[in-house]
Amino acid sequence: MSEGVLAFKVEIEERPSGATALGGLPAYLELSHVLGISASMEAHLNVRSSGQGWSDPQVAMSLVLLQLAGGDCVDDLRTLECDEGFRRIMQRIESEFLGLKRSERRQMERRWRKERKRAVPSPSTVFRFLDGFRVDEATRQKGKAWIPEASTALKALYQVNADLLARVNAASPQTEATLDIDATLSESFKKNATYCYKHYKAFQPLQVYWAEQDLLVHSEFRDGNVLAGHEILRVLRDAIGYVPHGVGRIRVRSDSAAYQWEFLLYMARGDDPRFGVIEFTVSMDVTPEFKQAVAEVKEEEWKPVLRHQVDTSGEITRHPTGKEYAEVCFAPNALSHSKKNPDLRFIAVREALKEQLTLPTAQTAEPELPFPTIVVEQQRYKLHGIVTNDWKRTANELVLWHWERCGKSEEVHAVLKHDLAGGRFPCGHIGGNAAWWAITVLAYNLNTAMKRLVLEQTRMSKPGTWATKRLKAIRFAFIHLAGRVVDHARELVLRLANNASSTLFLKAREVIASLAWDPG
Repeated sequence: MSEGVLAFKVEIEERPSGATALGGLPAYLELSHVLGISASMEAHLNVRSSGQGWSDPQVAMSLVLLQLAGGDCVDDLRTLECDEGFRRIMQRIESEFLGLKRSERRQMERRWRKERKRAVPSPSTVFRFLDGFRVDEATRQKGKAWIPEASTALKALYQVNADLLARVNAASPQTEATLDIDATLSESFKKNATYCYKHYKAFQPLQVYWAEQDLLVHSEFRDGNVLAGHEILRVLRDAIGYVPHGVGRIRVRSDSAAYQWEFLLYMARGDDPRFGVIEFTVSMDVTPEFKQAVAEVKEEEWKPVLRHQVDTSGEITRHPTGKEYAEVCFAPNALSHSKKNPDLRFIAVREALKEQLTLPTAQTAEPELPFPTIVVEQQRYKLHGIVTNDWKRTANELVLWHWERCGKSEEVHAVLKHDLAGGRFPCGHIGGNAAWWAITVLAYNLNTAMKRLVLEQTRMSKPGTWATKRLKAIRFAFIHLAGRVVDHARELVLRLANNASSTLFLKAREVIASLAWDPG
């Protein structure tokens, strides 16, 4: 008789089997070692300064691996600890992974008063680690925007991420960085979370994303009631400080949260000591004055926005987008205060709206829409404005380039909050949650490095296939490989089934080995 509904039986293995469901995760350990993440943590983090028990790199890297494996809360470390094969690998390679010499390994062993049996820290250890990121919340006032100064420990995590950016850019050099600035809402039911503009409790990190490398340069953790544009210039300056030295030029794109004259003039005047003038495109607030300037544009000056596409034969085709653009002669009051202010360029984009029928009970002839509109010769248009200091490219090119940020930012936010653990916060204090978010950013960047520097180079699929995969797909195809870890001839052996996934894993290890260099 069957034990269940279908005809199969279940038997529990009594002896240690070394089985693992995370056969691909050690490759992330190898890549993080090559990129010097743990060494950077050892150099910068000093949260657990007692000299006993788990070290800062051990705790932080365990949380990175937990999120890559699919865990979304601290208690999921218990599940990771139950994976016997992964536990054996962690215990065997830890000294090499941390880059410890023999004397340092002995010193590490003396950190433990009792025999150590775990491969990853316990949840209680992690919570004590996150408590080391607390900030003084005494100055917090109900109903007011409040951004605490980042603690020394949190700044150390930012520096670890900056070191990772530098290593990735050294392996795959980019001399230009397009920085997309955008905020995201991460809903939370924590007692200390505040209500956001969408009327639910959340935190609202402000992100600076490097489009060419698909990496997060900086992410400032904030309360939900802090507007995205609040102190955005300071966040940009901080992010510029984390851009690797191999980058010689940056450009900035943002939505209307960055439509602030202090922010725009800083880039247009060349006030940045490192990069000087920074080219930008920023969405505008569609004010009545801007609408008036748009209404004065002659109809023949409006041109269709065309997308350029190159087919397999190399021929360029242009496809209409259904939207039109025009250069607008617009002089905001903020620019007229000084003759020394640089000239800025204003571009209007309009999209004709189809006629909408009004219900018989409607009180107004035209329904209210959640976006700016303008009526020209009885035709209603959706209206959008862009301000830029780039006079070299055509308006059509600038509009298309500005649109490239749309969608990608939302995808990055979705990966952080849903594929990783950025949507669940473990602490009742903002400092610990900020550290959790910073570790989520590290996990995102490490996965990007794995996709672009390793999996793409295995040549086992079409170019660009792995780079565009979401983390959930990476887990299914690469991380969650079933295998068995055994000791054989004084070596630790990971045995995988003979299939395409195991072949991919072997090729990935070869690529990682080719990336290795002296961490010093």
